[in-house]
Amino acid sequence: MTEETRKRGFRTTLSHVGRSTKREHGFVNPPLLRGSTVLVPTVAERVAMAAKRGERVLTYGTGGSSTHWALEDAIAAIEGGTRCYVVSTGLAAVTTPLLAWLKAGDHMLMPDHVYGPARNFASGMLAGYGVETTFYRPEVDEAQLAALMRPNTKVVYTESPGSHTFEVQDVPAIARAAHAGGAKVFMDNTWGIHHFQPFTHGVDVSIQAATKYLAGHSDVLIGSITVNNDADWQVLHAAGRTLGQYASPDDCWLTLRGIRTMAVRLQAQMESGLAVAHWLRQQPEVAQVLHPGLSGAPGHDLWRRDFTGASSLFGVEFKPSFTPAATHRFVEALELFGIGASWGGYESLAVPTTGFVTRTAGSGTFAGPVVRIHIGLEDVDDLIADLKLGLAALRSC
Repeated sequence: MTEETRKRGFRTTLSHVGRSTKREHGFVNPPLLRGSTVLVPTVAERVAMAAKRGERVLTYGTGGSSTHWALEDAIAAIEGGTRCYVVSTGLAAVTTPLLAWLKAGDHMLMPDHVYGPARNFASGMLAGYGVETTFYRPEVDEAQLAALMRPNTKVVYTESPGSHTFEVQDVPAIARAAHAGGAKVFMDNTWGIHHFQPFTHGVDVSIQAATKYLAGHSDVLIGSITVNNDADWQVLHAAGRTLGQYASPDDCWLTLRGIRTMAVRLQAQMESGLAVAHWLRQQPEVAQVLHPGLSGAPGHDLWRRDFTGASSLFGVEFKPSFTPAATHRFVEALELFGIGASWGGYESLAVPTTGFVTRTAGSGTFAGPVVRIHIGLEDVDDLIADLKLGLAALRSC
């Protein structure tokens, strides 16, 4: 990201990064460029092309094109990094850097509240490759994290807040302990998107499920990995190319189009999310709302220190008198909230959490059942009216 881009406002950056300037004649949006084979006029140029592997030259389809590079520039600008690599899915954005930085005999620390497929990858495939993972309580402080470090700890993974139970991590403290022990700090920053600037808080590798807020319309599968120095870029890029990680140019183009309106979507969904969370907090059936942006909620002080805004995803813990089955009735009674696993799109969603997540380090325990809520772009009054229907169904159980 250039110094000029750093000085621009967020909305301005999203409107202009990764596309031609006003002084260039042509369409406003970058073209969609598809292709696999790239032809060159001479063998000498083919040899020269091979020597430029890693640079932005057309070599073969999996090396990317101007469509990919425009999106990568935009995401790097959003996250405050220098280079970004787009991949096929959000899960690929998790697995690709883990495979890049870990090898047999290495050790990784991963928070207990981590995205389920990331946990499965660590406990399954990485374990089979000889990489050991320790799951730690997400609320650890610097000294506690330092005590978990080993001489062979190469990656400390973070996710803040957790996308099911919303614990906010002290990422700068974790990063200090990790770096002191020679480990890289990874972060799943999908919830924070641009509200949390990872590289100013000690993160080395930032992961995004770009399927969610970046694409924004629940019709694209794509992921991104952003770094902030050339050495990390070389490691990441080499691994991505070796693994054949690649994002469809059509999905890149759609995601780039989604980014242009992301600032206004994020603002609207943050405001609506807070409004609905405040309303839910006042309902007699609710024990607590797990939204870091709410004063007094778990993690609020860290959120206020490190974040500039909030996502539209949060949790609701109901009082212990209600069973998990009752929360299933609550979710099923909703008409505007779909039952779906994703989030970050324009539509509202609700899914039960209790009984559907794995914990092994003692985190994420609640007296009452929990439901995860995503707030879309619908009118707040309509969403609240719909939630009233759900609460009526809850009470009837």
